Amino acid sequence: MIESRPSATVHVGLDVHAASLRLATVSADELLDERTLPHDSEAVARAVSRWPRVRCCYEAGPTGYGLARHLRARGIACDVVAPGLVPVRPGDRVKTDPRDARKLARLHAGGLLEAIMVPSEQVEALRDLVGAREDARIDRMCDRHRMSKFLLCHGLQMPNKSWGATRRAWLGSLTSEHAHQQQAFQTYLHALDLVDRRIEALERDLDAAAKDGPWAQLVARLRCLRGVDTLTALVAEIGTDWSRFRTAEQFMSYVGLVPSECSSGQSRRQGSITKAGNAHVRRLSVEAAWHQRQRPRVGAALAARQRGQDPLVLERAWRAQQRLHRRWSRMAARGKPHQKIVVATARELAGFVWAIATDQPLRST
Repeated sequence: MIESRPSATVHVGLDVHAASLRLATVSADELLDERTLPHDSEAVARAVSRWPRVRCCYEAGPTGYGLARHLRARGIACDVVAPGLVPVRPGDRVKTDPRDARKLARLHAGGLLEAIMVPSEQVEALRDLVGAREDARIDRMCDRHRMSKFLLCHGLQMPNKSWGATRRAWLGSLTSEHAHQQQAFQTYLHALDLVDRRIEALERDLDAAAKDGPWAQLVARLRCLRGVDTLTALVAEIGTDWSRFRTAEQFMSYVGLVPSECSSGQSRRQGSITKAGNAHVRRLSVEAAWHQRQRPRVGAALAARQRGQDPLVLERAWRAQQRLHRRWSRMAARGKPHQKIVVATARELAGFVWAIATDQPLRST
């Protein structure tokens, strides 16, 4: 076994799986050690702690952040890196656990990996609650789709353009003379009722969570923006530390709302948005941007959310309404499609969110 010099920093790449992980240790591009270990945080800590100066890394994935938290608690530096930003050489079509571990170690030693934020256990618990509500929303969309196609197959079209009390009352009045068909219909209807109650319970928990914890003040300030209510304002996907976004453009890029670009020499070509980063935050930002179609105003619901907040935050929220509505109107006057308009508006809305979250000073008008 080759021992590294005491002053040299050793970099450890970990290819983590559910039951095992592959460890590779490099120093100055020299492979010092590699082995396969069971997925046990303490076993990994013992394996890497024999090096005096060590830095570990592994890709974010379904195994979560427990390993990183355990190693950091033991005083061992550990980064969780973004899988989508790991460089891949063209033509590299051989993928094995040992190769992946070595590649991570060498790229980490060269500073070529992008580390992501490891949330606290409290923030991760809130993120799980938000994720459960998102899963329930997708389940409801699927259940509604099944119901509409079942009715269409039998020549029935639902009233109104949206789901609400009127449509639910109409569904409750339907009957079939065939017992099997009625049983199938009741099964679809029961699934809809169950998922609605599930979402209501989760949203009550989210409303309660928004008023408690280290994120409560930030959530209250972000809710001053039009179209940004509790679910959107919850910072579970981002955390409470916004200092890693030094500019508004960095936050827009994190959300994936900046245009892709392919420029060379004197030519510059921009395409659709990158859709990189957090898809959940991006979807919520686009949903909030649709509210900017309406003329600037402070309705009863928005006024209730703004009550008791900092006047500087309220002034920024009002400027956001005016600027975003002007943006929407100008693009609509030029004949731009609504999908392009709402994405451009969402990108600017992300800038206002960043400004409020990081306490940026107001610019003079």
